[in-house]
Amino acid sequence: MQVGDKMPAFSAADEQGRVVTEKELLGKKTVIYFYPKDSTPGCTAEACNIRDNYHAFLAQGYQVYGVSKDSQASHVRFKEKYALPFPLLSDPTTEMLQAFGAWGEKKNYGKVTMGTLRKTFIFNAEGILERIIEKVDTKNHSAQIL
Repeated sequence: MQVGDKMPAFSAADEQGRVVTEKELLGKKTVIYFYPKDSTPGCTAEACNIRDNYHAFLAQGYQVYGVSKDSQASHVRFKEKYALPFPLLSDPTTEMLQAFGAWGEKKNYGKVTMGTLRKTFIFNAEGILERIIEKVDTKNHSAQIL
């Protein structure tokens, strides 16, 4: 994805099983952030930083969605444990991750594997991509976005 692109078509269930599509997100500015795994240190820091600044997102007219390939049940536990006020979308097939370009090669201790790339996409109300954050600072991610 590149700045100026339209939001890709997707269909993913949130932690409650409610299916969300790109069409439903139109009409409001949207932040979609992709993260590797629920309840891991970096992902927890990122989610809690967004939670702690959630009022600022709402004040600027943003809706926020977190996305990982974790199950809905995992998302329920993660959301409850850290009182996250925004929906978490489950993408076990990685279709949404791939559509956004948030799935790819990762190097870990010299080993190359395929996995979720930590990226954030910021869309305007018309669903046009305005910004991509590829170097996410998990502890200060809200400041990077806002």
